[in-house]
This record gives sequence, C-alpha cells and structure tokens, in this order.
Amino acid sequence: MKLYKKIIASKRSKKGVQEQPGDILQPNEQKQNLSRFLGNNESTINNIFNKNFDYYHERTVVGRNDASIIYLKSMVSGDAVSEHVMETLAEAYQHKPTIETNKEVETFQKTYFPSSDFTFVEFEHEVVWYVLSGYCVILIDGVSKGLAINVRTKEKRAIEQSQTQTIIRGPQDSFTETLTTNISLIRRKVKNRYLVCEEMTVGTKTQTSVCLTYLEDVADPLIVKEVKKRISKIDINAIFDSGNIEELITDEVYTPFPTIYHTDRPDTTSTKIIDGKIAVVVDGSPFVIILPVVLTEFFQVSEDYYQGFLMSSFTRSIRYLAFMIALILPSLYIGLTTYHQQLIPTNLVFNLQAQREGVPFPAVVEILMMEITFEILREAGVRMPRAVGQAVSIVGTLVIGQAAVEAGIVSNFLVIVVALTAMAGFVSPIYSFANSARLLRFGLILLTGFLGLYGTLLGIIVILSHLASLRSFGVPYLAPVGPFILSGQKDTIFRFPIKSLNKKPSFLTKKATNEKEANKSKEGEKS
Repeated sequence: MKLYKKIIASKRSKKGVQEQPGDILQPNEQKQNLSRFLGNNESTINNIFNKNFDYYHERTVVGRNDASIIYLKSMVSGDAVSEHVMETLAEAYQHKPTIETNKEVETFQKTYFPSSDFTFVEFEHEVVWYVLSGYCVILIDGVSKGLAINVRTKEKRAIEQSQTQTIIRGPQDSFTETLTTNISLIRRKVKNRYLVCEEMTVGTKTQTSVCLTYLEDVADPLIVKEVKKRISKIDINAIFDSGNIEELITDEVYTPFPTIYHTDRPDTTSTKIIDGKIAVVVDGSPFVIILPVVLTEFFQVSEDYYQGFLMSSFTRSIRYLAFMIALILPSLYIGLTTYHQQLIPTNLVFNLQAQREGVPFPAVVEILMMEITFEILREAGVRMPRAVGQAVSIVGTLVIGQAAVEAGIVSNFLVIVVALTAMAGFVSPIYSFANSARLLRFGLILLTGFLGLYGTLLGIIVILSHLASLRSFGVPYLAPVGPFILSGQKDTIFRFPIKSLNKKPSFLTKKATNEKEANKSKEGEKS
C-alpha cells in the first residue's frame, strides 16, 4: 500500500509544473487569497493587466458555475488553448459537474485535465505569476481555488553548433536560451538518479529562473550550500544573462582572472558535473556557468579527451605557451631593445637598429600605439555587422600596419611582435580568460618601459602572488599546482591516458570534505 501511494505521488508530481511562483509582490503588499466571488477576482486581475494589448479575458461556464479564462495571447499557443482548454471545457459543460468546494476543483482537474501540465492557484499573486509565465488560468465562481494549465508557446532556437568554443572532433551541439532545453541536453548525457536540478528565482523585476545542477553523491555539500546562499542573497532588478549572476556571486571582483567557468557546450558541462562541480543554468542565456574552477581548466577543452593523449598533450602545451606569449612578448621586446641589448645576438641588434633608424618614438610608445590600434580594430570587427566585420578587421590591420611601416612610425619587427601577440591571444579556448592577458599585457608594457626586464619580472611576481591568493568558492585557484597535488598532475599541462584518469582525485567531492573534517577533529583531540 505504501509503495502504491509513492507511485501515485510520483505520477502527480510529474504532471505538475516544476517551477514555483516567484516573489512578485511589492515590498508593502501582503498575500491575498482568491475570493469565492468571481467578480472580485476578475476586478483584481483586470486592474493589473487591462493596459496590455495581449491580455485576454473571457467569461465561460465550467460545469454549472460561471468562470473566467485568463491568459496573455503573446505567451500562449492558440492551438493549445483551443485543443486542451476550450474543447475540454465544452465537454465538461455537457456533463455539468458540480463544483462548490476547493476539493471539487481537484476532482474536476483529475476528471477533465488528467494529463495536463497544471497547478492550482489560491493567491492573487500566483494568478499573476502563471499568467505571465504562459499559463491559461481558469477561475471558477463559488470557490477560492483556480486552475492554471500550461499552454505556453514552444518557439525556441534550434540546437546548433557552438560558436564560441568550436572543436573538430566530438559532440557538436550547444546550449540555447531555453532553460528546459538546456537541462534536457545535460540529462541526456548524465543519466544518473543522483543528478539534482534545483530551481531558484532571481531578479525582482524579471523573475528569472535559475537552475542549480549537480550530482548529489559527488558534489561537496558545503559548496552547494554556499552557492545557494550567494544566489539567494542577490538583490537586483533584472537578470538577462548568466554573466550577471557570475559577477554577483564570484569570490573576487577586482581581478582580471575569471574565477567562474562559463561554456555553451553540454559535453563540457556534463564532464564538470561528474567531477563534482555545480552548473548554474540561467533561463534566457545559452551560457552555463560552472563553479568552482581552477586556473588549469581554462587551458583544457573537451576535444582533449576525444583524441589521443599525445596529441592532446601537445596542443595543451601550445595553449600554455601561447598564453605566455600573449602576456609578455611585447614587454620582452621593449626590455631587450631598450635596456638589455647585450642579450640579443649582434647581427639581430644591427638589423633592429637599422629598422628603427627613422622611427621618432621610443619602443614603449611605439608598441602602445600598435596595441591600442589593434584593440580598436578588433572591437570594430566584433561589433560591426558580420557581413563587413571580418573585412574591416583584416583590411584595417593590413592597411594600417603597412602604412605605419612605410611612414616610418613603427618598425617592421614591431609589427611581427604585435601580430604574433594577437594570434597567441586567440589560442585561448575561453574568451574571458584571454581577456585577462589583454589587460595585464598593458601593465607589463608600462612596467618594462620604466624598469626594463626587472619591471617584467616584478610584474610576473605580482601576478603569481595574486593568483596564489585567489579562491573559487574556497578552492585554491592554482590547485593542483599550488597546493601541489601529485595525482592531479595527470591532467594539467599534459594529459595522461584516459585509463589513468578514471580514478581522478578531486578536492570537490564529499570524500575530500569528510577527510578534511576528520583531520580537523583529530587535530582538536591532540590539542
């Protein structure tokens, strides 16, 4: 008997909606129960929506009672309203069921809407919430309980290839702006009964749905609790993208390095979830944020695990090298040509000086001019329409670079340095992480311009110290390098064969948390 009750309860839960009404009440408003008189309820809802052109309100009959059908035409499917609501009410009109109590409203739903995605509404703010969410709300005279039927529109963008994190081999799907679609893409890859999808609502004006997705038996419960706490404390009017939440819950705002990972790839997200991380899916955004994150993950792509480990290790080491080139190559050029010529081969020194003979600016001013010019061209190429954006960036770079050399403003070798630096910056698989090199590069250029290579070394020391101080939801940003974890070196700069990664140690799991707590208790007993 108990098992039967559990099965019935599970079936009912599947039929009911997953989302809950957000807090759309004004600060000074209180929850108001629906009235038993239909006219009072109609008056209240009409006062809220009567200025909207897409607001639809119609008087009808449900059984033997007068009733109202309320919805927004822009949010619902007309076919769904006709087939699942109007035809069903027409059938109910023929049988004329008696509806005099709230309990009989539930009986009415079981009889005429048994397989619909529904929910019962008992408060005025719930009616408003579900109308705004694309539901058709049925209010019945004589009872203080309404019925909301999900008839929302199904328009959504098709699942396409990732435009920001492209790979050659591996799954080619990417997230869309629809929350349910994104959760479906994750569940198709992680068919695990411990996969939890908890929904929260953020944004006092937009009431944006946010879903926390993680493996309950793997994820650290302390981190899960911390994530929920930070999201629940968000006090902002509107959330339109996961980037808004990313900035509001991050550990450190004043840093050029991202402490939260974002991706539009379901396979990458699924892998991170299996590793014990938490994915935050935001309705209306094709990018899922993943936390916590460490520095080495920004050099990894999902394709590393779809091809041989030798090639994966080679390409990953290239990414590390490219990041260092994008960060310090201009500074090395300034330091070597201005302060430390003795470190350059003699023949190369003669060539460089010959090229700079007619250049009127010092090297630091010369390279700043070219870097800023390139940044302007890059932004122009990104912001302009796609039909002309690439042409502007390519033609502008070639024409301006060649003209600057011929005019004697910059040297030929400097153009090579700037071009190589720019190309190295594009190697980074995560755009937000590549931006950190763009920002820090200018600081190192200025330091080197004043202090030479000593300034470059000082800047690198400051950057490393800053990285060592960063945390991502309590996890050291430089792990497993600092603190050094020997077993974690199998998937940092080089990737070992997949067989050796099956038992990959993680400091994000429950086991690790329990060990930490056990060590603390032992230390307490010893003391």
